[in-house]
Formats: sequence, structure tokens, C-alpha cells
Amino acid sequence: MTTHDLVIRGGTIVDGTGAPAFTGDIAIDGGTISAVGKVTGGGREEYDAKGLLVTPGFVDIHTHYDAQATWDPWLTPSSQHGVTTVVIGNCGVGFAPVKPEARNELIDLMEAVEDIPGAAMHEGIKWEWESFPEFLDALDKRSYAADIGTQMPHCALRVYVMGSRGIDNEPATPADIAKMRDLTFDAMQAGALGFSTSRTDLHNTLKGDPVPGTLAANDELFGIADALKTHGSGVFQIAATHREMAKEFGWMLKMAKETGRMVTFQVQQIDEAPDLYKEMLELLDGARAEGVTNIRGQHSGRPVGLLMGWQTSIHPFTAFPEYRPYSLLPFAERIEKLKDLKVRAEICGGANVDKLGEFGRFITTSFHKMYPMGERENYEPAPEDSVAAVAKRDGKTPAEVAYDAMMQNDGQALLYFPLFGYSTNDYTAIEATLRHPQTGLSLADGGAHVGSICDGGTPTFMLTHWVRDRTRGATFPIEDIIRIQTKDTAEQYGLFDRGVLKAGMKADVNIIDFDNLGFMHPEMRFDLPAGGRRLWQGATGYKATILSGVMVAKDDAPTGALPGKLIRGPQAANV
Repeated sequence: MTTHDLVIRGGTIVDGTGAPAFTGDIAIDGGTISAVGKVTGGGREEYDAKGLLVTPGFVDIHTHYDAQATWDPWLTPSSQHGVTTVVIGNCGVGFAPVKPEARNELIDLMEAVEDIPGAAMHEGIKWEWESFPEFLDALDKRSYAADIGTQMPHCALRVYVMGSRGIDNEPATPADIAKMRDLTFDAMQAGALGFSTSRTDLHNTLKGDPVPGTLAANDELFGIADALKTHGSGVFQIAATHREMAKEFGWMLKMAKETGRMVTFQVQQIDEAPDLYKEMLELLDGARAEGVTNIRGQHSGRPVGLLMGWQTSIHPFTAFPEYRPYSLLPFAERIEKLKDLKVRAEICGGANVDKLGEFGRFITTSFHKMYPMGERENYEPAPEDSVAAVAKRDGKTPAEVAYDAMMQNDGQALLYFPLFGYSTNDYTAIEATLRHPQTGLSLADGGAHVGSICDGGTPTFMLTHWVRDRTRGATFPIEDIIRIQTKDTAEQYGLFDRGVLKAGMKADVNIIDFDNLGFMHPEMRFDLPAGGRRLWQGATGYKATILSGVMVAKDDAPTGALPGKLIRGPQAANV
């Protein structure tokens, strides 16, 4: 009788294809699934999964672990939420290629765009590369709790080729474009999964200027995309200005047609144009009607959630001169001062000094979009729970309600600000996008925006909210929610060897106590290099996460095993 490396017995298997769940066994040998269904042979190790959910490992295609991957083999928090594959190099920012004299420039860009502490990156990154292939080699020497795929980032590429002209967003010459195209082709040859660029006005340098590549003309973008076309693989990922998405769609569709490569961009509802997402879905419908399926919208599983508290990057009083003296104090001392009723009255009676810009003013003054988070997270709160509504009901000012809410839990309580995808105070837009055949789950931004956003736990949220707990609208079959973040995300990036529980596929598996799956409360930690801060949120209910046949987590804790490796290029299925 056959003896397998590992047999998972009697679990409720949701295999990632969207097919109905069934009870069965999974056998694993040599890092590969060898049988699914009824396994008669024994296992050197056996796991009793009766009453538990068994799924493929989750594939997160939009993370920013580019720096963290050089010091954190656990890639937290993603690996704590059942993620077994991450893709980095999104939004045009990254650290290769880079000349030694430009290293600080790329760190500054990452700090400005993705809110990762610069001091942490300066201390944590061990520079072992200049070219992009050398960067891949540096990653390949390391081991992780998840596999890592990479993309060539436009910002770094432009600075490498054009120097200060690239930083200043001067037009690229034909020679510049040819060089960028050649370097991108070399990156694809070395194992990159694609190329990414930023064209959004939300991504600026620390000085407030557009990041390199923001203003790139179409000849530059199409010239670089030719590397993907010639290589015959790779995704072209774009982060564009939300309100301009419909105008951008024309050239993106043309690129998808001409290159044959996947072109992907964000589709999110924004308050200044709440119905624009519908237009984007209609444009995707039109592309599909033409037979163009290699253009996809990326969407969030929940609203991009800004968290506000006395330790976060931004909160309602950030720009108040009345608050500024206290902001410089150590946290414990600051909270003691803020407890003083005279200090409270002074700050709540103050004013925003208008140094945050239009977007910053919107975030810090839209009290109708701020919700006290409380002890139990509610990511789809009702309008009557907002700071503005509570203030009206209790006869207080919104500032007082926000202040008092943030003072809870010894000053560590948070306000939740659903940024994109919540213009109608519900999940109408997200649900429509989630159901569309030409969109994909993305934008959790694991590893990024660590001072204000903590959405790396999106895989856990997809199961708890959309399948089990939602009360303000429709839920989804568990089979769909698993497929959306396994098979669909893997195949979008050419990773056909994972995301499905079938014989011959990579043995990346989650074993989940679905009834008890949940979140830990978001908290601020100071565990990055140089004592850098980050919002952190773990999960409960992950009985085991298996990567390449090796158990990397058990009972919500890492085992110490690190079988994760760099992914070099697209991966074929071996079914």
C-alpha cells in the first residue's frame, strides 16, 4: 500500500475551481498533490480535518513586500491569513534596477507612495543588487513562509535609465525607451511576472511631485510593453487616477489587443464620481463582447480602510496647531495630557490649518465617513453609526465624538474610514465589481500603508464577511469566494501550477476552522527595523497552512518552516 508524505483526512474540500464542496482526503508527496478524493494509502504524517474547511493557499497579487522581503521571511501579516503566494513590485514602485547613488531616492519614493517608514527601510534593506536580475537572485537566496513573484517597477526603471530627467518626469527619448524596453525584457527573461506603473495623482514624492513615470507618454508605455509581447508572458499593471479611469481605458484596451498580454487596473468607487465604477464595468463588458478578455479590473474585497488613532499617520486633528505640541510627546505621556478636559476642549475647538491638501482635508473632515471601531470590527457600518450621526444624536460636535472615541482603550482605539468603495454607505459597488466576470480580487496592499491601512487580512475577511457574517446584503457561495482568491488570482499572473486542489498541482493548502475564523483587533506595533511602526492584524481559525507540502503555520502560529521561494516566470500546470 502506498505511503504518502502527508494525508489530510476527511475535510470539507473547496478545491478552488468553483465546483461544489465535498468531503474527502488529500494526499501530498514531494511538495505536490498526488491524490484528491478517497485516499486509501497511509501517510507518514496524517492530519484529521473532519469538520474543517480545506482550501488552496490564497494568492495575493497586490502586495508591497519589496523591502520587507529582505528582512522578514514570514511576510507578515499575509502569511497569517492563509496566503501562500504574494506578488510584489506593484504600482510602479520597487528597488530594482538601482544604481548605488539612487538607493535613497527609491526608499523615499516607497515611503511617500506606500507609507512605509523610511528609517525601517534604510536599516532593514541589505543592498545586494543593481540590476533587476541581480535583485531576483538576492530574493532567490532567501526562504519564506510564502512564495514571491515580482514585477519590474516603472519608477525604478525610469530613474535607472534617465537619472534626474526620469525623476523630473521629462519625456523619454527613443533611446531611453529602447533601453527601458531591453531592461524589461531582461527582467522577464530572469523571471519577472510583469511590469507595473503609476499614473495616479495620489502617488507623489516626499516633495509632493508626481512619481517618475506618472506623466509618461503612450510611446514610452507601449515601448516598454513590447518587451512583454516579445517575451510572450507577463502582466502590465497600472495604478491610475481614479476619476480618469474611463479616459485611460482606450489606451489600455489598445495595449491589451496589440500585445496579447494581461493589462490590469483598479476599479473602485470614489466619492467624487460614485457611478464611475459602473462605466468601467460597462467598458469591460464591451471589451469582452469584442473577445478581449486579457484586460481586467482589480478591486478590493472591502473598502480601502483608513484607520485613525493617536498613533496613526493621519487623524482628524493631525493638522491642528492646538494638537501639534502634544504630537511630539512619547505616546504614554501624550495620552495622559490628552485626558485633561482643558486640553480636550482646546483641541476640539481648534481648526485644521489646511496643510494637508484637498485629499487630506477630505479625509480629516468627512465625519460622516468616520466610524468608531470599538472592540469588534464592523467593516460595513451603517450611516447612523458614523461620528457625524453620533454627534447629532448626542448633542456633541463631531470633533468631540472623534476625540473621545480615539481615547478609548488607553488611547489606542481607532476610527474606521472606508475610503474607496463606500460612497453609498454600503457594499453595493464592491458587490457589483465582485460579481463581474472580468475583474479580480486585489488591492489589499499587504506590507504597505502601514501607518494608516491594515487590509492585508482581506483573505480572512472574504470568508468571514462575504460568506458567513454579512447582514446588510447578499452573501456569496463559499466556492466562489475561494475561487476568486486562489485559481483566479493565480491564473491572472500565469501561475497555473497552484490555486486548485487537484493531483499534480502544487501542494499549497489551508485547513480552516471556518466556524471560528476571525480577526484579532488591529493594533499598532513597533516591530519594523529601527523600531518602525506598523498597523498589525492577525487571524484566528487557521488550523494549518501548508506550502509546497510543508506546514508553515499550525494553530495560528508559525512552525518555523520556510519552504517559500522566488517564482521565476509563469508556471505551467502539471495535472
